[in-house]
Amino acid sequence: MEVDATLRGVSLPARVRVTRPPLPLAPALKAAAARLCPDAPVNTLTAAALAIAGGSVIGAHLRWDGGEHASVETGWRGRGIEEALAAALA
Repeated sequence: MEVDATLRGVSLPARVRVTRPPLPLAPALKAAAARLCPDAPVNTLTAAALAIAGGSVIGAHLRWDGGEHASVETGWRGRGIEEALAAALA
């Protein structure tokens, strides 16, 4: 499910999309989420929002029983992506 961040008051760069993929994550998305949030238990997630640019996952906000973690690749930080990921899981 793609989330329209502009409806939530968050402005994203034109080529970035935020999505809430179905769980469990597909293998490629699971690998990307594990890369961005290495301490997250990607096999037991209760919710996930991913930021995608140019076909690559550049950000993840993951939630599981007892915790959550968010991370955005360094070059993409400070562009509203963190806020859009959090809003997608709100």
